[in-house]
Amino acid sequence: MAAQPRGHVTIDNEECKGCGLCVEACPPGVLSLAAGLNPYGYHPATYSGEGCTGCGICFYCCPEPGAITVFKAAADKPAEKPAESSRQEAPHATTL
Repeated sequence: MAAQPRGHVTIDNEECKGCGLCVEACPPGVLSLAAGLNPYGYHPATYSGEGCTGCGICFYCCPEPGAITVFKAAADKPAEKPAESSRQEAPHATTL
């Protein structure tokens, strides 16, 4: 049984310069350099579309600000009960 994805990555093709640092740093190996070129003549990094752990290592090693965005999946938590107030609410009074 495959593990549930814990995140996903978006890469701005116009910001990526194809240095490959993120590809080498990605622990699950879900990033690669594209075969095609971006408008500036670089092979930008691409995300395979599945398997991201949301660790953010690619984001931190990228030298181009804004080229990589990592989204972490929200952790499933059991619904919490609202905190009970120890203070008693007084009935609201109206003035005529």
